[in-house]
Amino acid sequence: YPSEFLMQKITEDNQIPVHLHVSVSLQYVAGLKGRALVEFFHSNIAEVENEELRHLMWSSVLFYKTPNVEVMACVLLSTKAIYFLLDDSFIHADEHQSDFWNKENSDCENSSFHLSCCFVLKLNDLQSVNVGLFDQYFRITGHSADHIVTCLTRDSYNTHTFIQQLMAVLSLLARTPSPEPVDKDFYSEFGSKNTGKMENYELIHSSRVKFIYPNEEEIGDLAFLVAEKMDGLTTLPSLNILLYVLAFQVNHFEGSAQNTSSLQPKTLILTSSDLFLFDEDYISYPLPEFAKEPPKRDKYQLADGRRIRDLDRVLMGYQTYPQALTFVFDDVQNQDLMQNLTLDHFGE
Repeated sequence: YPSEFLMQKITEDNQIPVHLHVSVSLQYVAGLKGRALVEFFHSNIAEVENEELRHLMWSSVLFYKTPNVEVMACVLLSTKAIYFLLDDSFIHADEHQSDFWNKENSDCENSSFHLSCCFVLKLNDLQSVNVGLFDQYFRITGHSADHIVTCLTRDSYNTHTFIQQLMAVLSLLARTPSPEPVDKDFYSEFGSKNTGKMENYELIHSSRVKFIYPNEEEIGDLAFLVAEKMDGLTTLPSLNILLYVLAFQVNHFEGSAQNTSSLQPKTLILTSSDLFLFDEDYISYPLPEFAKEPPKRDKYQLADGRRIRDLDRVLMGYQTYPQALTFVFDDVQNQDLMQNLTLDHFGE
């Protein structure tokens, strides 16, 4: 049985982010407290009788097979596996991926019984964990394309806590030790991969799972990409990325019944002279070892970019976290007027 402290911690963590909507089945899970939550885990989710629930986290997740569908999930870490309790709307959002999910219980759809899918990634199948820039997200990689999941925590604290708990649980695993390294000869040592590119920081855990952290070159590559989008208005050495944050862009729809809004995931990048919104691919990079071809889209795609000097005012909402910010820019941008006209009205 878990300690009182652990049950209290899991109860505190069992809160759905207020800005995200989830199905009734997940709302039921979020309403469970203390021992009821632990009993729910053992009777409905756990695969082995003697496994212990160690950590709970609510996060948006992306799957490698469905890179365009971000879905809310309750992530449960036990001493045997990582469980992703998914919103059942995910199954209907991407029908062509039906082979990825077994629809054995589809006859329950029309009844009052609420169904959730649970994706299981066993700790023994875990190979690597890639931590994103500024701990805004992390990607868990197993042995195939079906076993790659990105958790978009959008919160460095949640990312850090989960990684710490995962390392602690992995330390309990009994794995066979790695074979002794073979002495390399001169040619294999110096002729194999001199790509000239610095490798990311790797921490190889005692369980042989790799924890890979971004290095300074990723920020440099990002700064170079941002400078390209600025059409050379600024020299690269003076360009500093001041802020990188995963956010949502709010799109309002004027409906007949009521005004609704949808949240579009975006990467916000602030430099000393510009504000950018990018569509970022959080799941495909770095390329998994079994990938036969590069991803269909670039890691960063520019969605919008404005100059700070054209910023008129910033409106702040009074609600608690997450904070809503509205950036109001001047309509007329003298320097880029002709260029914008050409792009918007006469080109693709």
